[in-house]
Amino acid sequence: MLEPFGVTGSEETLYRALLTAGDATLAALAESVGQSPALTGRRLRALEAKGLVVRTRGRSVRFRAAPPDLAIEVLALDQQQRIERARAAAAEFAALRPGGARSRGVPLMVVRGPEANTRRYLQAQLAAREEVLILDKPPYLADGVEPQYDLQLELMARGVTYRTVYDSRSLEEPGQFERVEQLVRAGERARVVNGVPLKMLITDRSSGLLPLGSGDPREGGSHEGGPRDGGPRGGGPRESVALEPSPLLDGLLALFESLWAQGTPLWSSPREAGLDTVGRRMLGYAIAGCTDAAIARRTGLSKRTVERRMRALMDALGARTRFQAGLQASRRGLAD
Repeated sequence: MLEPFGVTGSEETLYRALLTAGDATLAALAESVGQSPALTGRRLRALEAKGLVVRTRGRSVRFRAAPPDLAIEVLALDQQQRIERARAAAAEFAALRPGGARSRGVPLMVVRGPEANTRRYLQAQLAAREEVLILDKPPYLADGVEPQYDLQLELMARGVTYRTVYDSRSLEEPGQFERVEQLVRAGERARVVNGVPLKMLITDRSSGLLPLGSGDPREGGSHEGGPRDGGPRGGGPRESVALEPSPLLDGLLALFESLWAQGTPLWSSPREAGLDTVGRRMLGYAIAGCTDAAIARRTGLSKRTVERRMRALMDALGARTRFQAGLQASRRGLAD
């Protein structure tokens, strides 16, 4: 478990033995783990250097395991500092490229292959410090593997802002509404638009990724995975275009902001006063432009029940049309 911090399996075994034994001499430790005193001594010194073991004062030298919560936190912080130093060196490495850090060549690269794309999408989000912008639309992966949302939840908890524009068809995909609902509850700002033209992920307004898809996944062609799919887990090849700062990236940023301005805000859970779970979902589907029949399929209710509840919802909002209902929901804090 401690291998990411440079602790070998044998060293971890010794650390575990110390945690169980409390204070122990070198000879007692060597006997308990079945190692020679010389080998045990070398591993104890390695653990001391990592801050996992301390020597106690007394008539004979004894060893004690450092408290795990403090010692492992120190190791994690030290590793984080090394990562930050490596990131800071990026400019130095970039300067080694022909033309310097900002080459005058075409500022894009094609990323080919599922594994390379998985790494690229994960790295792009992990590198985000302030904001991630996403355009999201079907189709999604055809093999039933859900997109990797855990990373987004973790990054939002760290303070990274996510803004996503969903195509209205997206919320009709199986399981998608529930995933969006979870993300909004965790802090995602989400809006819905009819006819999102492409899938896209932009981090900190300085780098972008556009997945390329061709063929129908149901026919064995390439999968057009979404920005958070982490790459397809099956099917044909996958390609994406990675963009650096450029007029092309500026144009895509303008496209996102235009769609964001046109989009209808989805609900924001901290202000959903007065709506039960079913009512909240019905409101979300209605804002997304779903028909009563589509809402009935997604909620498991009969069409007549949906019609009745929609009329009650519109009456409660003082609206005569769904358009007015969406506006009233936004004004009353039931939407983003």
